[in-house]
Amino acid sequence: MNEHYQIKYQTPAIEAFNQLRVEAGLSNKEKAAIEIGLPNTLFAVTIYDEETLIGMGRVIGDGGIVFHVVDIVVKPCYQGEGLGKKIMEEITTYLDEHTYKGSFVSLIADIPADKLYEQFGFRYAAPNSVGMYRLYE
Repeated sequence: MNEHYQIKYQTPAIEAFNQLRVEAGLSNKEKAAIEIGLPNTLFAVTIYDEETLIGMGRVIGDGGIVFHVVDIVVKPCYQGEGLGKKIMEEITTYLDEHTYKGSFVSLIADIPADKLYEQFGFRYAAPNSVGMYRLYE
């Protein structure tokens, strides 16, 4: 990781959060939803190049039984520098310190990011379980 990059343990500003998601090909979120969601984050890690948000990741959940890793994203022009791996290292450290025996940590992996998550001990749930979702549009 470039020595000029700064790691912060805070949620990003609403506009920067949504801009990074969209730029990286993730879905656009309504501002009202972001205003509610970001403060409910259990853990956030962000990476900045000076004032520019270039990477982020969050952990959400109930803080004891269930944890869900979300919003792992790196600005496209910074991909390939190991920033996704650094974000996952920080998230793994948080989870190692804040989970309990039997805590369930989940994520939904876009391909090929699933290969990154495998490096951190995540396994495919199938065939015993499958990921499901319901999207409100």
